[in-house]
Amino acid sequence: MTDPANSAGGVSAGTTYNLVFVPGDGIGPEVIAAGRRVLEAAGRLHDFDFRWHEILIGGVAIDAYGVPMRDEDLAACAAADAVYFGAIGDPKYDDPKAKVRPEQALLALRKGLGLYANLRPVSVQPVLRASSPVRESLLEGVDMMIVRELTGGLYFGKPSEQRDTPAGREVVDTLAYTEHEIRRVVKLAFELARGRRKKLASVDKANVLSSSRLWRTIVEEVKVDYPDVTVEHRLVDSCAMSLIQQPAVFDVIVTENLFGDILSDEASVLAGSLGMLPSASIGERHTNYGLHGLYEPIHGSAPYIAGQDVANPIATILSGAMLLRWSLGQDAAADAIERAVTAALTGGYRTPDLLVAGNADGLSPVGTQAMGDAVMAALEAAVGGVAQEEPVR
Repeated sequence: MTDPANSAGGVSAGTTYNLVFVPGDGIGPEVIAAGRRVLEAAGRLHDFDFRWHEILIGGVAIDAYGVPMRDEDLAACAAADAVYFGAIGDPKYDDPKAKVRPEQALLALRKGLGLYANLRPVSVQPVLRASSPVRESLLEGVDMMIVRELTGGLYFGKPSEQRDTPAGREVVDTLAYTEHEIRRVVKLAFELARGRRKKLASVDKANVLSSSRLWRTIVEEVKVDYPDVTVEHRLVDSCAMSLIQQPAVFDVIVTENLFGDILSDEASVLAGSLGMLPSASIGERHTNYGLHGLYEPIHGSAPYIAGQDVANPIATILSGAMLLRWSLGQDAAADAIERAVTAALTGGYRTPDLLVAGNADGLSPVGTQAMGDAVMAALEAAVGGVAQEEPVR
């Protein structure tokens, strides 16, 4: 699929891209290592290269520096062609009263880099339909893009605090949006829909929230410029139900920050595992090659399985493909990685999260590293014309 990011022109052979990578916490270092190996293999096969710069963000940064992200590391992310992100989160910082938490870095990155839209493609690999808890007959034709606004809404509104009053404790969170914040993400969603099946579902809670009524008004205003795109408005509770009952009806979904966070995680069950779904967070700034962005799997740091070589790296690998397409203009390499993931799965390779009730009949159970190897082997077989090698188990 060609995305509206790629307006910077052709990319010369032999290009070296400057990428920041953030291993982060928990399983982050394991999945990002697998993703880097696949990206480097794609670069060798398509005649480009990377200059990598590692930075600490998250719990590891608190351990090292006392803060979840330093100013100089935010600057390094801003200067790179793109940011490749593992996962952050550490149980030892889970105390809700803690003043410093790993997740603060991710919010600061989005704001600091101007990453206003999170893109989460959701599709179902045919060979993984049995891995989903959703009835297989409902998964035929599922192929959607969820576009979540990232810089406004409840996560950033002020005031956001707990107060002590004569009547007891009370809390306040503020849901605030500007016209500009809504309009730019809605326009991006229309552009994406125009390049796909020309269907856009705008999700809000306009029967209750003033912010949603403005959201719906702006969607109506923008749609005048996209007469070829069919638009429908859905209330978020109804949409949440339809995502499970009729997931194939959706093409592009656009919604505000909190709703998008919840709906995109709900949609992950369609694919069978959080470990299957990538994401891109993009801004308005163009680099020499595409849109500046941050690319990460939608899953968390999963500290309970860290260091065990069991995490599924596919979401991170597919996030790397999105990085190639959106930020580097390397569509052919991105397509090749996505085909290689399909080939590895079709070949029977499964990390533990993809095995149904532990049933491995006819399959090849593998760990994090070996799944990355399987994708690399499929990539090299397709692009290099060599026989596919068995990955190390």
